[in-house]
This record gives sequence, structure tokens and C-alpha cells, in this order.
Amino acid sequence: MVSLEQIRSDMQELLDRDNQLHNVEVNAESIDEALADAAVQLDTKAADLQYEVVEKGSNGFLGLGKKPWTLRIYQNPNTMQAAKKSAKDDLFGSEGESAVEKISDRDGLFFIRHFGDEILLKVLLPVGKGAHVDSKEVFQRLRRPDTLSIEESLVNKYIKNGTDGKYEVVGEYKHIAAADAMIVINISSDEMKATITATGPAMSGADVSVQMIERALGAQGITVGIDKDKIAEFVDNPVYDVPYEVAAGIPAVDGRDAYIAYDFETDTRKLRATETATGQIDFKELNLIQNVIKGGRLAQKIPAERGKAGKTLLGRYLEAKNGKDIPIPLGQNVSLASDGMTVIADTDGQVMLFAGKITVEPVLQVHGVNIKTGNVKFLGSVIVRGNVEDGFNVDASGNVEVSGTVGKCKINAGGNIIVQQGIFGKDEGVLTSKKSLWAKFIQAAKVEVEDSVIVTDSIMSSEVVAMKSILLTGKKAQITGGHLFATEEIAAKNIGSPGGGAETILEVGFDPRAKQRLDELQEKQGALVKELENIELDISTLENQKKIRRTLPKDKEDNLVKLRERRDQIDGESTQMTEEIQSLQEHLRELKAVGKVKASGTVYSGVKIYVRDVLDEVRNEVSAVTFYYDNSFVKRGKYEPPAQLKGPDGYTTN
Repeated sequence: MVSLEQIRSDMQELLDRDNQLHNVEVNAESIDEALADAAVQLDTKAADLQYEVVEKGSNGFLGLGKKPWTLRIYQNPNTMQAAKKSAKDDLFGSEGESAVEKISDRDGLFFIRHFGDEILLKVLLPVGKGAHVDSKEVFQRLRRPDTLSIEESLVNKYIKNGTDGKYEVVGEYKHIAAADAMIVINISSDEMKATITATGPAMSGADVSVQMIERALGAQGITVGIDKDKIAEFVDNPVYDVPYEVAAGIPAVDGRDAYIAYDFETDTRKLRATETATGQIDFKELNLIQNVIKGGRLAQKIPAERGKAGKTLLGRYLEAKNGKDIPIPLGQNVSLASDGMTVIADTDGQVMLFAGKITVEPVLQVHGVNIKTGNVKFLGSVIVRGNVEDGFNVDASGNVEVSGTVGKCKINAGGNIIVQQGIFGKDEGVLTSKKSLWAKFIQAAKVEVEDSVIVTDSIMSSEVVAMKSILLTGKKAQITGGHLFATEEIAAKNIGSPGGGAETILEVGFDPRAKQRLDELQEKQGALVKELENIELDISTLENQKKIRRTLPKDKEDNLVKLRERRDQIDGESTQMTEEIQSLQEHLRELKAVGKVKASGTVYSGVKIYVRDVLDEVRNEVSAVTFYYDNSFVKRGKYEPPAQLKGPDGYTTN
């Protein structure tokens, strides 16, 4: 059953909501126009408005007798409550309580005004530790010579409980109209600002009231932008003989133009080098290249906004300009996503603004890799028109082509590496490629490729690993010193040197990586076996001591536990290594590529040639020879020309 108290509570809530409603009365030719007008005045959406028809309009007949609609329009209380709650949440969030606690202390306030022939009192209660209003002071102010009567009980009640922000009648006075305060309304020339200039009342005259100001504004035709808070503030604290703003028009707001929000730095001058931990600039990491991946977002168009119309104090509309649209500057290798606003990359590469258009360049061209460029890291192919100098690196997902020489550098390519001059590794240069490497010569460098290494002049004192072939095709075609691995074949004119010199080792007929991994595992397993022997000896010694003494000191007991744990760990590691070693050995035995070493000129004494892990050490010079595997032996036959390999586009080894 609904109680009377519940009904009162609900009605009070409805009354409070009704009191909070902002409403305007609008005259317009149609209901839609009236709602649009009110939306501007109330600063909300037309969809959030409700209205009452004050006077129904009519279109008349042939334009005669046309009558406008008059509507009283107010905000939907539900949307107002939601908006207030949202604003409150945004303002305080989870810290709302602490924000309230921060309100400073304030003493109570009172205001006495004379409106008409009545005396009115407004009392604001103190905040925090503020003092209450002094009743003596209130009564002293109320008892003027023109005061006729005062309801003292009401005054005491209001001093104690406050007046809830309103003026309440507490007495009467002898009113003389000629002594009343006066106000003058001034409207600016653009109809966007209205001020009042008031003269104070004489004794027995009435003060300026809210109703007095609102009537004066209405008499001037002002219906828009009336600021009730400012009017109430003026009534509480009047300012005489000085213009005081009480109403302001709603200015038109032009829409913002469309613009492009870039996800990369469009001004290359703002790109900054990497700083070290000590704050020094690393000149090898200049970060001049902005890499992007295929499908990555590059930019987004923020659409233009519609302008928001304004209105003057007298109800005249102010037109607003809509923001200007702009085209999306699409260059090469970019496209729009399905939303029509987002620019994405069609390929890996470098993003830039070229001639004002968003472009992804899949090929990076530099004059050289040096202190001016820093290290180059690029999602695409790199063309170096000069040299790659000592200490600088190139990392590319595509090809790397160098017109000059490569020094003591690291070059990594997802495609081919092409060095038109040569490589001076100085025992520290490392070049790796997912495809092939082409060069004029390789000296004191480490090279590892997934396909083949093709050199025109010479390979000297280098470590070269190729998953297919190593071919030297020029007039010199010399291999001197170093360690070369190839699965299928190694071919050159001359191998080794007449005087012996640096050791030259060539290996073919197996998977170089599998062989390297096998060697590593066998070396590690050998070390584990030695460690295990020592551990077994230590364990045996401690266990014998324990049998004799029955117990061991704590440190020795702990050491025994650790030794046993390490023994078990070695057993597990050794078992795993044995399984991997057996797998690699089986893989190398089953390898179909037989492997050959071919020399059209001379193979000098001292050269070591391994074919399928079988050694043939050349003790006397041989010429025009092919080394191959047959029945578990390395045999020598007539020279066989190497397979013909086609060079990459735009490059030849001849």
C-alpha cells in the first residue's frame, strides 16, 4: 500500500524537477522552426525538448490570414537529470566526496530588500565552521524610520533555518513610489549584449527586484539570453550608476574545417636522434626513416563540423558557416580503409609527404650510409649510391644494393645483397641474406645466405656459408684462406695459394647449419661428460664419508644434495642433446645433395676439402679438377663447369 508520506515525497520530487525546467516561449511559422529556435536558446538538441501549444498557428488562405504558432518549450526533465548526473560524474568522479570536503568555511549571510510596500529577508546559512547570522544586526537593519511592522518570530525562524535562497516577507514599510530605484536598459548595436544602469532608492523607496528587471527587458523586446543568475546576483548586491550585464545573445559558432590527423611526423626536421642513457646523442641512430607495414594506419581525416547558428537578444538569427571539406591527399602505395576516412599502407616501406600527398615508398635510396644517415633500418629495399662506411649498419626487409664498397659493417637483408664493388670486412663485417649475395670480392668478412654467393674476383680470409652454392665466375676467381660451406657446390678458378699461407677449408655436400649445430652439440656434450665425471667422483666421496660417519656436516650435506640435483640435470640435458645429435646425423646422412668442389685452374697444396664430412687434404697441386663423393671416399675427376645462375634484375657479375 502506498503511504501518504510516499505520495508527498513523490510529489515533492516532481515539483523540484518542474522548478528546474528551463523554458522559453517561441513564436514561429511551424513547430519544427520553433523547436530549432528553442534548441539554440536552451543549448540542447531539438530531440530533447518538449512543448505546450499556447496558441495554434494557421497557414491562412493564399498567404492571407497567416498566423504564427506560439509554443512554450522546455527541456525533457529526464534528459536534464541525466545530463546533470553525467556532468557531476565528470566533475567529481570517484573523488566526489573528497571534493565536497574541500569546500572552505563561510559565515552566514543575510540580505534585506524593500519590494513594493513589503520588507523581505533572505538568509544563507553558514558553511562548515562559519558563524551564524547575528540576529541583533538583522533587527538593527530592519528597524528603519519608515518601517511599519516586523514579524519577529519569522525573522528568528529564518535566521535559524535560512530561507532556502529565496526572499521571504517579514514586515511592511511606508512606501513612497517617487523614491523607488530606477533602471535603464542599454542594448549594444549588434544586439548581443544588454546592460542595466540603476540608480539607488531614496528612503522609503523600493529596491530593484528580479521582476522589475525582467519586465524592463521584456519591454525592450529582449527574449533571448536573459541571465537569471546575474539578475539575482544584482538584486543581492546591487551596483548603482555602473552598467551591469544581465543578458547576452547566443553567438554563431562557425564549424571547424576538416583536417588530416597524421600518424607520422610530416616535418622531417623534427625527427630526432636516439639519446644514450647518459643523454648523449647516438649519431648512428638518427631515426630519419619512418617505417610502416602493409595495412598500417597512416592518417585519418577528421570531417568538417556544421556551424551552430546564433541568435541576438531580440530574436534575430545569426547564420554560422559550416566547416570546409578537404580531399584526402592520397599518393602512391596507399589507399582508404572501408570507413572512407582512414589512410592505410598498401605495402611495407617508408611513409612521407611527397608533393603534399601521403606516400609509401617501398625503395629507399641514399647517397651513402655514414654519419649523415646513421644506421639504416627499412621495411623495403635499400639502394646505396655510394659506400657503407665502417661502423654503420643496414637492415632491410627487401634487397640491399650498394654501388660502392661495404666496410666493417653489418648488413641484413630479407632479399638479395648486391655489392657492385667489394666487401672489406676487417674481420668484423657480417652480411646475412634470405636469398643470395652478389659481390666483386669478399675480404675478411662473415657471410651467411639462404641461397647462393656469387663473386667475380676473389674470396679472401672469410667465413662464407651458403645453403646452395658458392660460385666465383670472373677471370681471377680466387679463393684464398678462410672457411667456406656450401650444400651443393663450390666453384672457382684457383683455390689456396702457391706458398701455402692462410689455411683454406672448403666443405660441401651437407647442410652447413645442421653441421654447425652438430659440432656445437657434440662440443657441449663433451663438456657435460667431463663435468659429470667430476660430479660422480665428488658424490662418491661424500657418500663414502656419510657411510663411515653416518652423518655429514650441514654444509657437506647441502653440497651433496646440490651435486645430485646437478647430476640429474646433466642426465636430462645430455639425453636431449643425444636425441638432437642423432636427428642431425640422420638428416646429414639422408641429404640428397652430393656436393662438389670444382676448380678450372689450380688447387694448391695445403687446401682441405670435405665432401659429405670426408676429408681430402691436397698435398700436391692439381689442376682442372672436380672433387666429389663416391663410396665413402672423396674422389677427383675432370673439371665440370658450374651451374649457370642468373643474376638479379639490373645487375650482372660480368
